[in-house]
Amino acid sequence: MMKCKQATRLMSLKQDRPLTRRERLSLRLHLTMCGACRACERQFSLLHRAGERYRPDDEDEPSPRG
Repeated sequence: MMKCKQATRLMSLKQDRPLTRRERLSLRLHLTMCGACRACERQFSLLHRAGERYRPDDEDEPSPRG
């Protein structure tokens, strides 16, 4: 069975690219058995959504630093 460290790595990758079928299945299996990793996945998703909200709409806008 996948270890929590590997599951965390896949959860992070999932935010950047689609997982392969094998990765998805391995992660899903691990998440069914590990409550700590399920909580971690919820936090990854929350952080990802928060990051998307604060992404500037216009890349040409000057940054607050000048």
